[in-house]
Amino acid sequence: MKKIAVTGASGLVGTRIIELLSDKFEFIPLKQENMDITDKDSVNSYLKSISFDLLLHLAAYTNVVGAETEKEKAFLINETGTKNLLDVVQSVKKEFLYISTDFVFDGTTPPYVETSTPNPISVYGASKYAGEKVVGNNGMIVRISYPYRSVYEIKKDIFRTLKGLLENGKTLSMVDDSLMVPTFIDDIAYGLGYLMNNYSNELFHLVGADAMSPYTLAMSIAKAFGLNESLVGKTTYDVYFANKAKGPRYSDIRSNKNTFYKMHTFEEGLSLIKNQLSL
Repeated sequence: MKKIAVTGASGLVGTRIIELLSDKFEFIPLKQENMDITDKDSVNSYLKSISFDLLLHLAAYTNVVGAETEKEKAFLINETGTKNLLDVVQSVKKEFLYISTDFVFDGTTPPYVETSTPNPISVYGASKYAGEKVVGNNGMIVRISYPYRSVYEIKKDIFRTLKGLLENGKTLSMVDDSLMVPTFIDDIAYGLGYLMNNYSNELFHLVGADAMSPYTLAMSIAKAFGLNESLVGKTTYDVYFANKAKGPRYSDIRSNKNTFYKMHTFEEGLSLIKNQLSL
C-alpha cells in the first residue's frame, strides 16, 4: 500500500480524502506541532525521520481577503513552505503533489484549461502561483476550485455557508455577472486517488463539471433543499467587490486532461449530499 504523507490533513479537503481513501493508501498526517513548513530545518529533520512514497501538499494560506494585508505570511506559507517541502522530497527521491487553485487566473478570458497562462489578480492567487513555479516540472500540480462537502464543522465552504444563511432566513446578495466552478470534494478525493496511483510530473485541473454565477449557485441550493428562493437577490461583480480583494471574475476552469474520473455537476453534487445527510 502506497504511503502518502499529507500536509493540511485536518483541513476541509484533507480530512475527506483520508476518510474516503484510507482503504487504498496509508496516510501519514504531517501535523503542524511536529513540523513547521516555513522552517527549513524543521521540515528537513521531520520528513527525513518518516517513511513515505508521495507527499500530498494541501496546507496553504487560503484567506483571500487576509492575504492582501498579510502578503509576507501568504508567500511564506504558499511559496517558501512549498519549496522547503519539495527540496526534502527531491533529496529523498519521492513524489510530490501540490494542490493549487483557480485563483491563479485573472478571470478575463475563460475558459481556463491546463495550458492556459496564469495571471493572478490577488495576493492569494499570486502566492499560490509562486508555489506552482517552485514545483515546476519537479512534481505534480493539481488545481481545484471552490471545494464543498456535506459535513465539516471546523470550516464552512461556500455551499454550507449559503445553506446555513438561507436556513436562518438571511437575505443574500449574490453576483449574477461572474462565473465559478464548485467542486464536490468527494470527486477531488477519488480523482486524486487515481493520480496518486498513476503519478507523473504534470499539471491537472480537477474541477466540477459546470460553471455558474454565484447567484445561480445560491438558487440551486435553495431549490435543492426547499429553502426560500426569494431570499436570494442579485448584485454585480463590480458592486460586490468594490474595495474588496477580488477573485477572478469569469473563473470558468475546465480540464482537457481529466479522462480518468467523471466529475459531477453542482446539481448532482447537491443530490449526493442530500443522500449523505439522510443516512
